[in-house]
Amino acid sequence: MKNQTSYWRENLRLIFICLTIWFVVSYGFGLLLVEQLNQIRLGGFKLGFWFAQQGSIYVFVALIFWYSAQMNKLDEKYKNGEQKNG
Repeated sequence: MKNQTSYWRENLRLIFICLTIWFVVSYGFGLLLVEQLNQIRLGGFKLGFWFAQQGSIYVFVALIFWYSAQMNKLDEKYKNGEQKNG
């Protein structure tokens, strides 16, 4: 039971990290900081516009791959711990 609680706690931590990054990039960079970011250009486009239109999507896809890799590590960690205890 302790392993299940620890596993779930670490999973929630990963989810919280992903949601925080996604919020900062999509809402923070795309809406709140758009005027400041528009002073910078990326490929001829204003950076604030880029984050609102493309950047948040790229970050979201990257977060999916990162979360998947982290969950694979977490699964292995608790799978091995279960085998040692069992």
